[in-house]
Amino acid sequence: MKPLSPGVKHSFSYLVPENKTVPYTYPESPIISGMPKVFATGFMIVLMEWACAELIAPYLEPGEGSLGTHVDVSHAAATPPGMTVQVDAEIAAVSGRKLTFKVRAHDGVDMIGEGTHERVVVAWDKFNSRVAQKAAAAGVA
Repeated sequence: MKPLSPGVKHSFSYLVPENKTVPYTYPESPIISGMPKVFATGFMIVLMEWACAELIAPYLEPGEGSLGTHVDVSHAAATPPGMTVQVDAEIAAVSGRKLTFKVRAHDGVDMIGEGTHERVVVAWDKFNSRVAQKAAAAGVA
């Protein structure tokens, strides 16, 4: 990873489609599938992770990537499909390969979520090898 310092920022926008609403997270659950069609918390969190991953992408060496390891965010307002969510991410701290971000999401009307997110920079070949070993030990292909 190339040197990265606190204060580096990145923003992007995402038009929320219907298939990123709560009923689509676990359609096999009658409780979940009966919930309102609003942007799902899980999808909002992954959208925040996406913004953070995009922020650091130019600083990664070939074969490196990043993985989310901690999320501490609120989800304060509902967003119906068809609205655009803007995510703002900023590096708050760098500790070796561990990066901490401030994240915020806004749908043009409300601040819908904010908090912190941590990612760790990894070498994909080593990570994939460990996952393959775990799968083999568990007897899954």
